[in-house]
Amino acid sequence: MPESATREQGPSSAWGGALDATRRSAVLFVARDVAVRATDRERIAVSMPLARRQTRYPESVQWNPCGLAGGDAGIAVMCSYFDQCFPGEGWDAIGHGFLAGGMTALEAGGSTYAGLFAGLSGFAFALESLSRSGDRYQRALTAVDELLALKASGLAARLGAAEPGLPVSAFDLVSGASGVAAYLLRRDSLGVLPDVLTALVRLAAPSRGTPRWATPPELLLSESTRRLYPSGQLNCGLAHGIPGPLAVLSLAMRGGHEVPGQPEAVRALAEWLLSHRVDDAWGGGWPDAVPLTPTGRPAPGGAPVATRGAWCYGTAGVARSLWLAGEALDDDGLRSAAVEGLSSVLRRPIELRYLNSSTYCHGVAGLLQIAVRFTRDTAADHLADALTALVDQLLAAYEPHRPFGYASWEAADVAVDRAGLLDGAAGVAMALLAAVSRTDPVWDRMFLLS
Repeated sequence: MPESATREQGPSSAWGGALDATRRSAVLFVARDVAVRATDRERIAVSMPLARRQTRYPESVQWNPCGLAGGDAGIAVMCSYFDQCFPGEGWDAIGHGFLAGGMTALEAGGSTYAGLFAGLSGFAFALESLSRSGDRYQRALTAVDELLALKASGLAARLGAAEPGLPVSAFDLVSGASGVAAYLLRRDSLGVLPDVLTALVRLAAPSRGTPRWATPPELLLSESTRRLYPSGQLNCGLAHGIPGPLAVLSLAMRGGHEVPGQPEAVRALAEWLLSHRVDDAWGGGWPDAVPLTPTGRPAPGGAPVATRGAWCYGTAGVARSLWLAGEALDDDGLRSAAVEGLSSVLRRPIELRYLNSSTYCHGVAGLLQIAVRFTRDTAADHLADALTALVDQLLAAYEPHRPFGYASWEAADVAVDRAGLLDGAAGVAMALLAAVSRTDPVWDRMFLLS
């Protein structure tokens, strides 16, 4: 597998603005190098005990053979994009090896829940990504899809029947219905997508002052979150909050998949987000969550400050969901609010974006991928300039002495060496390549960006 930057092939497109040849060459070199490291099984195995010693959260360091976020399936998706961009170099064969690990785990009874980032729909996403438009893995896809359809049907029924007061895992992108729907949009022949969309639409229905998707304190994910939100919260992050349902309902409409009440739900959720925007010196944005009062209603005035500019939480991810809503409804006001939201993040000094890491989830790579999409959609010069600056930021952060070239920085003095897609080096490689590639990065559907 060549590690140096040579030519990148693929259908012509205007991804990445007009990055100059020097930057493009540097990006291709770094992206290739990181991808080669992230597909090294021995390197991954050695890194796992090291990462558990490095991190403040050793229980979070897991390698899931079926997992998109941190496991074989995520590396397979990375390989699929590199195969599209560099055909004939063998990335498909490398990806196949990682898919084989996931299939072995599935056959042994692993990953039997439906969720996207660590479950069946995520592994199916990886299979479909490497299938070359369905030419490969047909039997495996059929088997996984049949099992997933049963799981998704049950998930939709439970969500549709639920009373207000939900854990985010019921509806979010990472574990819930939004993530499952993101995959089903690519495999609509399964027949269960309308049920999942209907359940998500119901989240936007009126419910006596408390949104149905409100999370009471006893269902919050951690003790620290319960201390911050003693009466519960309304989650505003694209990864775990209501922007996920908004984004996937909007994408479904754009793809011709619509159930009764869906346009109204998209409108209602978008307007709810707009009504909870927080102004600041850079233009404004969105908090991680809006607190609830003891009566279960959104707190007057909402959250006091906008937060980081990440994909998972903060203004950049919310802005993308609003853009998709604007596209679905053909609403220039929503599109304008979305561009202004991202622009406010990009106006901030780097240290006030609160992106400690280069990685995708809560780092620079996720913001870069959002900028790639907005630059493509708007052709705005200031966004193209910001994209170039983000590329430069990632190139400057490349550390070839580290096992994977990039680390996940939990704090200024805590670096964790991880290979995976969500919190590791693979996600950085994919975002860098998307910034210069001629090939549409359709993989970012798993992040609800397109």
